Amino acid sequence: MIVHIKVIAKAKKNLVKEVKDGLKVYVTSPPEKGKANVAVIEQLSKHFGIKNYQINIVSGQHSKNKVIEIPNH
Repeated sequence: MIVHIKVIAKAKKNLVKEVKDGLKVYVTSPPEKGKANVAVIEQLSKHFGIKNYQINIVSGQHSKNKVIEIPNH
């Protein structure tokens, strides 16, 4: 499954919110040295109930708009 997400870094709390065109992922981590990407993967794994290693960032490694690949479950 391919999911389009928008990342809001340095948020007040970690949260995954469903929106019309995908997901918004709020993380408290700053967008530096991949810290926000790690936090995004952790939040998505909790949201979908899967392991961290099963989530792959397809594009947008250095952008707030990302395309994520998640295995169908």
